[in-house]
Amino acid sequence: MSEGDSAGESIHGKPSSIASFFTRLGQIYQSWLDKSTPFAVVRWVVALILTVIYLIRVYILQGWYIVTYALGIYHLNLFIAFLSPKVDPSLLDDADEGPALPTKQNEEFRPFIRRLPEFKFWHSATKGIVVAMICTFFEAFNVPVFWPILVMYFIMLFCITMKRQIKHMIKYRYLPFTHGKAKYKGVRWCARDAVML
Repeated sequence: MSEGDSAGESIHGKPSSIASFFTRLGQIYQSWLDKSTPFAVVRWVVALILTVIYLIRVYILQGWYIVTYALGIYHLNLFIAFLSPKVDPSLLDDADEGPALPTKQNEEFRPFIRRLPEFKFWHSATKGIVVAMICTFFEAFNVPVFWPILVMYFIMLFCITMKRQIKHMIKYRYLPFTHGKAKYKGVRWCARDAVML
């Protein structure tokens, strides 16, 4: 191989301007992702707005139902991974193999760790919406289909999948949602209540 055969390098071994451009673009994208991490509500509102824009576009154009169905299935898979524990308790037959979820009141508390963290769930869902939106600009993805069948099939698939997930949660006694840290009310202190010694 010659010196310039590796991808992204010019003849003299320096990175090409195209590779540098995409590297810099990736760094800017990651920087924006890092800055958005603490703003969960804002991120989900933006994802919801993108979803509404996508649905309005599909409604106005009266097409791209297969793309919408694929997006729905993708979001359902992400949601199931978000609800599932990182270590599936059904795979842990022996108690010595790994950590188990507590089943009794006096057992040690172990926090619920998701298979798909919230940030990755949001990021993947948003990327899916953007890709689906881009697909609506290409007529090749507008496959003619009788959309009520897709809607009925998606509803059935959603109900069956959620029923299975809820049974799994009940069987292994875990709840994927927390209500936040317990808040204790403190005693108000004021100068007139202080006792002088």
